[in-house]
Amino acid sequence: MPKSAEPEDGSESNADTFKIRTFYLFWPYLANPIYRSTNLIAPMKRSVRPFVSILVLLALAVTLSCRIAIRRGGIFTFPAELESGRVLIQPPPIPYFNSTLLKFAATDMGEEKAKLEIEQLLEGNFGQGRYKTFATWRRFNHHDIKARNSNGLPVMLRSPKFYRYWLDFRRNLQDWARRKMFQPDIMMDLVRLVKVPIDSHNGLMSSDRKYKSCAVVGNSGILLNSDQGKLIDGHEVVIRLNNARTERFEKYVGSKTSISFVNSNILHLCARREGCFCHPYGGDVPIIMYICQPIHFMDYLMCNSSHKAPLLITDPRFDMLCARIVKYYSVKKFVEETGKPLSEWGSTHDGSMFHYSSGMQAVMLALGVCDRVSIFGFGKSVSAKHHYHTNQKAELKLHDYEAEYAFYNDLVTNPQAIPFISDNFRFPPVVIYQ
Repeated sequence: MPKSAEPEDGSESNADTFKIRTFYLFWPYLANPIYRSTNLIAPMKRSVRPFVSILVLLALAVTLSCRIAIRRGGIFTFPAELESGRVLIQPPPIPYFNSTLLKFAATDMGEEKAKLEIEQLLEGNFGQGRYKTFATWRRFNHHDIKARNSNGLPVMLRSPKFYRYWLDFRRNLQDWARRKMFQPDIMMDLVRLVKVPIDSHNGLMSSDRKYKSCAVVGNSGILLNSDQGKLIDGHEVVIRLNNARTERFEKYVGSKTSISFVNSNILHLCARREGCFCHPYGGDVPIIMYICQPIHFMDYLMCNSSHKAPLLITDPRFDMLCARIVKYYSVKKFVEETGKPLSEWGSTHDGSMFHYSSGMQAVMLALGVCDRVSIFGFGKSVSAKHHYHTNQKAELKLHDYEAEYAFYNDLVTNPQAIPFISDNFRFPPVVIYQ
């Protein structure tokens, strides 16, 4: 083969020097300057080892990229010029939570007052103040107008039954107060805490299986604007609120009731009746209740002994989670709409009296025990009554319904935006019917 001409002094020709240096610039770790002998190597006999090395490195780079993509959830990203004509899967947006709002929402303005109240009840101070008017206590206590104490006041006499109920009351209140703490993963315990006891009462084998579908029926007057009774009754479980009447409203609200969800104020009213009648949907319908006032544990003890179906109290950890979520949405809305400082939020929503509604906690309950959740009767309109079964039109100030509506909207469209709930919890599909 013809040999390349080379200067007689052994230096490289300009052509060969350009080739070697160009390769060196583009791949500096593989290309090293080649110092030739006096006899040049023919182009066809050059070593192919650098090209093999390039192919090996390219293969390693592709493998590493794939592994990184898999670890990040299987989502690949490409340069812009490679994305034309291709639909890429984008990761869900990472929710942004304002840390100041989170901290404020986690603060319970009424905590100290509630602790003091519980301590007084545990010490037996129920015959004073607002408690002395409670019908449940009057069953055990009466004044002897003939006997007077050192202050000249009638002596309070207690029935022998009082001490038996008092011990149960104290034990239940102590246990409830001890478990009153924030626990973000409590949602994953609701099947065990709620569904399993109900299944056991109904003679069913307990399991971790959730209800296939649940309808949570609110009490808003907007229910009278559409005939959704059959749709509601078609769910496996129907949850109703605060003993709302269904008679004569079946066309709009259905007639089926699987769970009666009430607050303890409702149960307290029931305790005044003979036999503590508090089951308008039938004696076999379970009642789930959250505690509004610690004193209502006595009503619970009185009514629980007369009920055939389970009368369950919501776990205080669940109560605290609901309270934080609603307060977060409320303060967020307050700041965004008014621009006022957080310190002024309390005067707008009764401060320590602020509370979630029964409907909100019933929806939260359904999220934990149901595979699908349908919401009916949540919302308002100018022409509709506040409650479909009463003439009430005014709303309670201690609730922030607009904030709760924002929460329901996030349940449907963006559950990742809901704070305080554990990342391990999987939200079921939610549909809101207006």
